[in-house]
Amino acid sequence: MSFILMPEFCILNACFLGAKMGREKELIQEIRELLESQQLAALATQAQGAPYASLVAFVASEDLKRLYFATSRSTRKYANLTADPRAALLVDSRSNALSDFHRARAVTAVGRTHEVDDRERDAVIRCYLEKHPHLKTFVHSPTCALLDLTVNTFYLVSTFQKVMEVHMTP
Repeated sequence: MSFILMPEFCILNACFLGAKMGREKELIQEIRELLESQQLAALATQAQGAPYASLVAFVASEDLKRLYFATSRSTRKYANLTADPRAALLVDSRSNALSDFHRARAVTAVGRTHEVDDRERDAVIRCYLEKHPHLKTFVHSPTCALLDLTVNTFYLVSTFQKVMEVHMTP
């Protein structure tokens, strides 16, 4: 894992800074807390060059390298991801108040998606339902696809303009 700080458009490669490991752990913890505290995320997909966004309930894997979400196979998001598996998932802490400009944090996870295979499905469903027990009927539906976004990069934004990148290694 490596990360880059980009405060006010100044790019610093944290790999060359003295406190790199301590700061990286702090960033991962900040991302973890944000992902665990929120129920919904905005999923960005595309089809034929046009962007498409939708809300999804999600859960993160313990190592944060994967984000899981469920959708019906009849949705536009599923069709888009079948055609092009690249996606981004935005999770934020906003409360729709003016203070959000200074307090809200957002993390965007960028990566590729694939449908969870049968070997992993039961374990992922258990993890997903721990966070979203109200979606039990939905995820067990035969039309439901359980998707895995394998994260390449997290972009964490705080105080409206401080941007940090965390690159996940496989």
